[in-house]
Amino acid sequence: MNIESREQQVLQVLAKSVRAVVEAEGLDFRKVQEIRMRIGKPLSLVYNNEERLLPSGQEQGHLVTKEEVRETLEYISHYSLYAYEQEMRQGFITIEGGHRVGMMGKAILEGNKVKNLQYISSVNVRMSHEVLGCADRVMPFITKNRQVCHTLVISPPRCGKTTLIRDLIRQISDGNMYTKGCTVGVVDERSEIGGCYLGIPQNQLGMRTDILDGCPKAEGMIMLIRSMAPQVIAVDEIGSPEDIHAIEYAMQCGCKMIASVHGMSMDEATDKPVLGKLIRERRFERYIILGNERTPGEIRAVYDERGSLLCKDL
Repeated sequence: MNIESREQQVLQVLAKSVRAVVEAEGLDFRKVQEIRMRIGKPLSLVYNNEERLLPSGQEQGHLVTKEEVRETLEYISHYSLYAYEQEMRQGFITIEGGHRVGMMGKAILEGNKVKNLQYISSVNVRMSHEVLGCADRVMPFITKNRQVCHTLVISPPRCGKTTLIRDLIRQISDGNMYTKGCTVGVVDERSEIGGCYLGIPQNQLGMRTDILDGCPKAEGMIMLIRSMAPQVIAVDEIGSPEDIHAIEYAMQCGCKMIASVHGMSMDEATDKPVLGKLIRERRFERYIILGNERTPGEIRAVYDERGSLLCKDL
């Protein structure tokens, strides 16, 4: 996707007055990560990993109005929020280009579960960042004899774990000098990996990839195994006991796993109640530790199943 189309996809869903403020900044949209609108609060964005209030140079910035949030929601939903009820119960809608629009307001409950949202007061446009080739540095370390190793990516928030997993999927699916092309099943519970819009992935995930969008990870992994016979399964942000049990099942079925979890280090991941058991049993063969001390997405270290350091500061 070129930068012009990426910029237009985001600008066209903003209220016209908000769009004018953003356009006047002359931003490099490759560095825009989030655009946040909160009723009665300053318009802000995350740019190159730092927060900015808009317009720049003003002490208070542009105060977002209720009408601007309403207009933005109309553009996002094509004037029919009701049609997006399924997505809204998750707190976001995915728009063309794979960008995710989060929203907060009053929750409408059905039993103990969120059925929908109303009186939306906050909107957060999160830019989809696709970096082709960002997995080049780790491919030699997560493959062995041209086979993919069970791999866990450990990363704090905003360190590029989803971007890395996305490119790992693409390279494993298409095949390269390190691995032959494999059938990859992706369970994309939050529509972040593929960024599906009207059922079509907006990001490049490779020629042999099947994607299950908006499905809970544990249930989705079982569905993929039964219906698509993947050689590799990829999921983002595991954590629940159900996720871990499904991963164990997938491994027992002969599928290789590519997964991620929030954390700062191997020790922190090992201390997690359910996941720690898999790590201590050496089920995963490779661990990639991400950080952002210098730049987002930096690869701090890669470890093997014994916790031995394979490389650092890639």
